[in-house]
Amino acid sequence: MKKLINEVDNVVTEMLDGMVAAYPQYVRRLEGLEVLVRAGGSQGKVALISGGGSGHEPSHGGFVGKGMLDGAVAGAVFTSPTPDQVYEAIMAANGGKGVLLVIKNYTGDVLNFEMAADMAADEGVEVEKVVVDDDVAVQNSTWTTGRRGIAGTVFIHKLAGAKAEAGGTLAEVKAVAEKVIANVRTMGMAISACTVPAVGKPSFELAEDEVEIGLGIHGEPGVRREKIGTADSIVDTLLDKILAEGIYNEGDEVAVLINGMGGTPLMELFIANKHVAEVLAGKGIKVAKTIVGNFMTSLDMQGFSVTLLKLDDELKELLNAPADTPAFVQA
Repeated sequence: MKKLINEVDNVVTEMLDGMVAAYPQYVRRLEGLEVLVRAGGSQGKVALISGGGSGHEPSHGGFVGKGMLDGAVAGAVFTSPTPDQVYEAIMAANGGKGVLLVIKNYTGDVLNFEMAADMAADEGVEVEKVVVDDDVAVQNSTWTTGRRGIAGTVFIHKLAGAKAEAGGTLAEVKAVAEKVIANVRTMGMAISACTVPAVGKPSFELAEDEVEIGLGIHGEPGVRREKIGTADSIVDTLLDKILAEGIYNEGDEVAVLINGMGGTPLMELFIANKHVAEVLAGKGIKVAKTIVGNFMTSLDMQGFSVTLLKLDDELKELLNAPADTPAFVQA
């Protein structure tokens, strides 16, 4: 295993300290905890908190800042944070208007975030939660009941965060998050596995001419393995599954997220996006905004995912609202 780390047991702690050292204007770390909150606090607005296992950077700490998250909780690599960590994030980020928890649909995350919400409610904090399940690849998976929550989570951070920043109530912010969840779908693929530092070897093996279609962000199995084809053919495979959901139709407007898994060059992501744009145009679906880059990664995995979000006037306005975070800046 070749990794630019010091001690395996310290990778999350040192990563968070490095983020704070790089972006003190955005984030501060709660002492002794793997939790980042806004450096300037979050008074007078609904607070959004997300998180999960580390290894998906810049998710989730990279999205703490104006217009997106107020707090991010980092578990060990690919491991849910504990209820105590999430509770401390809630209490630190709470600005008096309530807290919305954005939870990816993984069993450990759901259980631990819900337990933390109950703990905070016992202290008089109003907490609501939403569960993201945008992955169309599989109905159930290694770590979930129901669909997995993957890169579409970034759109919930952005749009619900914008609603909170604009002064929305907790009920209004939750309603936006639920609308995004209802209209966002994702599917991914990989041409190589990731290596978890504590394990020291790739999480699965692919032959030189194989790809995995529909895998999860922790390397969970997808729907099938097949011989590698062109970028266009792989995009077709992913989009066919997404469009089969039946919620994207001629005349609709969508936002597109081409998300790298951590080890894929931007050149290849842009090539994938070219064909996504061509396919959607051919179906009469207008692309209102495209985002390309690494947003919900899987350590050093090579691959990408495609996310579509169906827009209405409200969602489009929130999508285009300003944001200022370490990993996402929009004037």
